[in-house]
Amino acid sequence: MPGVQGFIYPNEIDLQWSVLIVLYPFLTGLVAGAFILASLERVFNVRAVRPTYRLALLTALAFLIVAPLPLQMHLGHPERSFEMYLTPHRSSAMAMFGFVYLWYLMVVLLLEIWFDYRRELVLAWRGSTGFKRWCYGVLTLWSDDISPEALRLDNRLGYLLTIIGIPSAFLLHGYVGFIFGSVKANPWWSSPLMPVVFIFSAMVSGIAIVMLLYAGFSRLRKVAVDMACLDTIAQYLLYAFIIDFSLEMLDLIHRIYEADESFRALDFMVKTRLFTSQIVLQIFVGTLLPIALLGWVQVKRLQDRTRRLLYMASGLLTLVGIFAMRWNVVIGGQLFSKSFLGYTSYKMGFAGREGLLPAILITILPFVILAVLVRVLPPWDHAPEIGVDAKA
Repeated sequence: MPGVQGFIYPNEIDLQWSVLIVLYPFLTGLVAGAFILASLERVFNVRAVRPTYRLALLTALAFLIVAPLPLQMHLGHPERSFEMYLTPHRSSAMAMFGFVYLWYLMVVLLLEIWFDYRRELVLAWRGSTGFKRWCYGVLTLWSDDISPEALRLDNRLGYLLTIIGIPSAFLLHGYVGFIFGSVKANPWWSSPLMPVVFIFSAMVSGIAIVMLLYAGFSRLRKVAVDMACLDTIAQYLLYAFIIDFSLEMLDLIHRIYEADESFRALDFMVKTRLFTSQIVLQIFVGTLLPIALLGWVQVKRLQDRTRRLLYMASGLLTLVGIFAMRWNVVIGGQLFSKSFLGYTSYKMGFAGREGLLPAILITILPFVILAVLVRVLPPWDHAPEIGVDAKA
């Protein structure tokens, strides 16, 4: 059979996890990273990133709404996924994800956005009529109290939710790495560093997507980009990137030094079938190059326009590298036989249920949702001071 080399069992020829499963951890990573960026302003008082605070929250919400969709499309009977809420099982990592997802979406993210926008919703409720007024009334829970005491309470509760949301964001994406890292039968996945690498790569991708969106929306609105904000975001992106790359290299060095019975098979796979996606795209194009560009900006005095272009290039390359990392983990872990004596290949369809076209549409969908959210809840107009009275 084309694409098959060496001894391989029939049930190992066709990959069970496709590009949709690659897309799933990529989307959840953007959610966690965007929320972590938002927490820099509210919890850690990094005032320079304030222009992106609300945008980061809306970005996390848009991607979080779409994040389970690749899993639903992958399932043969997606309607059965609801059973994990009716018959929970603590030993199932996927079942626990359902509860973590609901906790993060319904309790943490939606409530924080509601407290943050409650003043604007009340003002819109007072200034509207008819059905629109009724809709705003529902969103405000028919409460129009925007006194200084009420707004101060909103800030305190929002601050508390952000603190709760930080470990929740780590848990949301760290569990994805836990699922792969706990598969003992697969040496490509089985590593205690896998959840940690997934968390830091999520921070990298989330910071990069918010940086790109902020610059893009500023251009669409024809307003000047706050370069102090962009510079600060780029600095945190560089710091997270260095930690993420160091962890990946630590895992790689450990595998090389340990050199167990699977090392020869994995080494052959990296040098052949995953050479382009891992060595070229993930390491050189998606990691070393953006780190070099971001580092160059830190040591050289460059004009604003040049820095913006370098930041945009770094952000795009970062997303390419993180997606390649997800691809190499999900697809790469299925390309070799459990006997380490053979290899298979992955051929992605186009318009099938798990083809390229559905993956592209799912990737575009969060941006459509974000555009609607930005239209309904503008993240830059009349933004209140966040965090000033949160600790009062």
